Amino acid sequence: MSAEAEQSPAVTVYTRPGCPYSFLLRRRLRRRGVPFVEVDIWQDPQAAAAVRAVADGNETVPTVHVAGQWLVNPSADAVERLARPGSGR
Repeated sequence: MSAEAEQSPAVTVYTRPGCPYSFLLRRRLRRRGVPFVEVDIWQDPQAAAAVRAVADGNETVPTVHVAGQWLVNPSADAVERLARPGSGR
């Protein structure tokens, strides 16, 4: 594992098929080079429950877990700031 990977917090993006907001966030994160793991809440009941727990009982996607924080429908800027604290964005 590279030193950069060790310093970057893991980013998990919770999505579901066909969500245009999830599509846009994933595309923006890829363009910025922010690595992430994607979890389909329709295929993972525990992931769906986690999203409901932080989104007022709703299955709102995208929901992101990064640097110990949950973000519901965040901007790519917000995710990158937490994933790369020194990025200055």
